[in-house]
Amino acid sequence: MQTDRYGLPLSTASATARDAYVEGSRLALTLYPGALAAFDAAIAADPGFAMAHTGKAQVLMREGKAAPARLAQAEASKLASGLPPREASHIAFFDLVFGGQTNAAVAAVHEHLSAWPRDALVVATAANPNGVIGGSGRIGQKREIAVLMDRIAPHYGDDFWFLAYHAMALSEDGQLAAARTKIERSVALNPNNAHAAHGFAHVCYESGEPDTARNFLSPWLKIYPRDGFFHGHLSWHLSLCELQAGNWSEATRLYRDAIALDRHSGGPQQRISDATAFLWRSELAGQPRDTEAWRAMRDYADSALPRPGSGLADLHVVLAEAVVGVGTDNRAEQIEALALEGRYPSGSYLPALSRGFAAFERGDFAGAIDALAPLVGQSEHIGGSRAQHDLIEFTLLKAYLEANRLDEARDMLRARRPGASGVPVAGVAALH
Repeated sequence: MQTDRYGLPLSTASATARDAYVEGSRLALTLYPGALAAFDAAIAADPGFAMAHTGKAQVLMREGKAAPARLAQAEASKLASGLPPREASHIAFFDLVFGGQTNAAVAAVHEHLSAWPRDALVVATAANPNGVIGGSGRIGQKREIAVLMDRIAPHYGDDFWFLAYHAMALSEDGQLAAARTKIERSVALNPNNAHAAHGFAHVCYESGEPDTARNFLSPWLKIYPRDGFFHGHLSWHLSLCELQAGNWSEATRLYRDAIALDRHSGGPQQRISDATAFLWRSELAGQPRDTEAWRAMRDYADSALPRPGSGLADLHVVLAEAVVGVGTDNRAEQIEALALEGRYPSGSYLPALSRGFAAFERGDFAGAIDALAPLVGQSEHIGGSRAQHDLIEFTLLKAYLEANRLDEARDMLRARRPGASGVPVAGVAALH
């Protein structure tokens, strides 16, 4: 019986198909280029190899190629009949994920990993801050992910890939000391892992160590493939370090080189999130508006993300609409309609947030405060990381400053999670 890297049996008689599948999984898990070609090679060697089809579907979906992803997953589902329980359960789980059945997928992931904790591709989908649990709309999902990773950790030992994912989960749960130990070990075991670089950046951000993050990411990105899926996103992380340090010229260079829409290496959701977040954080830090870039964001969202999907991406779409105006459809209204039908995981959180952004944009800072302040502490609704959620917190802080409500701004800073990186918001120095 052929097995994968983690010792799980694979239903293929072809050693060539097995080797290509293992390579595709390795590249998919570490976010290096070539995963799709490897899964295609596995399918060419054994067209009936269901796991290779679902592996291909996962990569395509991550890249924002939803239609071909669903075709690949449908092929895996057709081939699933008669498979052993682990492979059948793996494919059934991704059927739920691709079908948008969030609650059922969350229940399925816990059940699946209780039986097969070393199914790494399922772990990756479960533990990602934007994954099936992270995108579930639940408050408390960061703790849920950390508990899950603690539970299955004994099954992985000193595995470099799992250590990076575990570290990220612990960091998001505020367990920074434990996260640092694991991420440093992961990087030492295998630095050629974009998830480890990502986890390292997050641990540094949450620990208030932008120089450490910069010193790691700058040389690391020079050897990571330019078309690696996380090249744009990790460049965004590096840009946060430069914004905090006041290195505007370097932050702008990073934006133009790797974060702007036509330069970003990720899929549509990541492109809109990173580019929009950079532009907005830059303005909060006191830099001038790039109106043309904002218009491109809104237009890109209209074409590439025409309907609500990921809460984190939708956050940035509603922000772009607040800045530029609505394009072909009002995203907040679309979300509100879905929420009323119980079909949007975060309910009406994002429409409420959009009202705060709109008020801020028209200079109604009291209105922005009225809309945003009640939402503090609820950002888990949209998935994503705490570093990404800071965009909302910094907007509220800037509204307090503009409204000259300095005591409330100070209270907000005092309540900020301990140790997190600084607040690059123009005017914040007046609070000290």
